[in-house]
Amino acid sequence: MAEQRIILGIDPGLAHTGWGVVQQAGSQLSCMAYGCVATPSRNSLPVRLAKINEQIAAVIAKYAPTAVGIESVWFGENTSSAFATGQARGAALVACAGLEMAEFTPRQIKLAIVGTGTAEKDQVQFMVQKLLKLPALPEPDHAADALAAAICFTSQNALSQLGAAQK
Repeated sequence: MAEQRIILGIDPGLAHTGWGVVQQAGSQLSCMAYGCVATPSRNSLPVRLAKINEQIAAVIAKYAPTAVGIESVWFGENTSSAFATGQARGAALVACAGLEMAEFTPRQIKLAIVGTGTAEKDQVQFMVQKLLKLPALPEPDHAADALAAAICFTSQNALSQLGAAQK
């Protein structure tokens, strides 16, 4: 019997944290749901982080994933936005306590989904739509990135299981 599981993908951000839920049955993937937690900048940091935590916890309660794939924080030239993203990521991870977890760089996710680590956001959206057989592009792009993180989890997990089986 083909392995069946539900994977949550998260694209963390303080203003927008994307989430996506993918069901895997063997090599078949399907989208269960996706969305985005938006936190207005007029709210205090603790209120924004609490909203991310609460809404990700609600997604977990509703869809019961057993695993999560999350995008890691990329430190470019804007370190203040990287810190804010890291805080949002932490709030989301607290909600995911107890789930199997893997983190991926943006490059790893793009490589797994599009075939190149330098893909543009619209290319990721297009491939997520095709891989999950969605009727339209998943929007916003934060949600598409979260679905991509979940898909990346399935492909990376399959590669690690193959490696373990060959040892």
